[in-house]
Amino acid sequence: MNKHNLLLIKIFNLFKIKYSFLLKFRGFLKFLLKFLSIRNILNIFKKVIRRRDMLSEVKVGHYTDEDAITGCTVILIPEEGAVCGVDVRGGAPGTRETDLLDPTCMVERVNAICISGGSAFGLAVADGVMKYLEEKNIGFETPHGKVPIVPAAILFDLNIGNNKIRPGKEEGYKACQNASSLGFEVGSVGAGTGATVGKVFGNSFMMKSGVGRATLNLSGGIEIFALAVVSSFGDIINKDSSILAGAYHPKGGFLNSKSLILEGREIKSEFGESTTIVVIITNVLLDKASATKVAQMAHDGLARAISPVHTEYDGDITFALSIGKKKAPTVVIGTAVAEATAKAIRNAVMEAKSLGGIRDISQISIK
Repeated sequence: MNKHNLLLIKIFNLFKIKYSFLLKFRGFLKFLLKFLSIRNILNIFKKVIRRRDMLSEVKVGHYTDEDAITGCTVILIPEEGAVCGVDVRGGAPGTRETDLLDPTCMVERVNAICISGGSAFGLAVADGVMKYLEEKNIGFETPHGKVPIVPAAILFDLNIGNNKIRPGKEEGYKACQNASSLGFEVGSVGAGTGATVGKVFGNSFMMKSGVGRATLNLSGGIEIFALAVVSSFGDIINKDSSILAGAYHPKGGFLNSKSLILEGREIKSEFGESTTIVVIITNVLLDKASATKVAQMAHDGLARAISPVHTEYDGDITFALSIGKKKAPTVVIGTAVAEATAKAIRNAVMEAKSLGGIRDISQISIK
C-alpha cells in the first residue's frame, strides 16, 4: 500500500470511515463526485434558469388608487415583442388596437398589453405605456421611427369609489415604472382595484374581486401563465360547481345568479358595468392564427369559473401571447390555457380585499 493510500486511511479513520467500505462503493462515489462536479452544477443551474426564462422576461406593473378605488395594470413584453391573438365575446367591450391582432393584419407582434379601470376613459392609459416604450426605443419599426403596439382593454368601475377620477396617461406611465417580473401583487390592485362580481341584483349584493394569476407547467418545459382581471356580472364558481363569490345577501347567503335568472326574477344590473379580461402568455411558438385559437379556447376557462358569462352586460376579452420557441399542438396549449384561466379567475376573488364597503370573500358566512 503506497503512502498516499496510508494517508487516506488515517484521514478516513478520523471520521470513522473504513477504507474497505469506500473500496466497496467506489463506483457509486465516483458517480457522486462526477454528479457534483462544477460542470454538472452549472448545467443544473442553467436548466433552472431556462425554466424561469419566460416569466422572468415578462414584467407586470400596477398603478393603484385606493382612495378613488380604481387603477391600471400593464404587461410589458420583451423588447422583440410577442405574437398576439385576441377573442372578444362580451356584449359590452371597451378596447384599443384589437383589430390589429386579426391574423389578416400586417403587424405581427405587440410590445405590451394594457388593462385599466375607468370605463372608456381608461383607454387613455395606453398613451402613457406608449410614451414609456418610446423612451426605451421599443416598437414597430417604420421609416419614420418606432411605434409601440399596445392593445388595451378596460373595465367599468365607476360604480365604486370616485367616478370623477380615472386612470390616464400619467397612471399608465407609472404602472410601467412599477413593473416587475418578480412577485407582482394580485388581489385588489391595479386594474382590479375597483373590480366586483355578482351584479344580478345591482351593486347592493355584489362582492369584491381583483387581479388573479395562475401558472401551469407541462412536459417538455412548456409554460402557461394567466393573468385575469375579474369584474363579472355572474358568480364565480368553484371547481366542484359551488359558488365561491358573487351576489350575496348577509342573511340568506349566495343568491345564485343563474337560478334567479332562470326563475324570471328582475335583473337590476346596468349594461356595460361588468367584464373579465384575461391575458395568457406561453413559451410555445405560435403564429397569429394559432394565438387567436388559443385566445378563443381561453374562454372555456371563463365558462367554467363564471356563471352566467358572456352576457350583454359583460365585456369579456382574452389575449394570448407567444414569446417562446417550444413546440406543441395548439389543442394542447388551448386545453391548458382554459384550465389556467379558470384558476386565475378564482384566484382573483380569493386574493381580493374589501374596498368601498364592498365585502370580500373573508367577510362572508357560507351557509
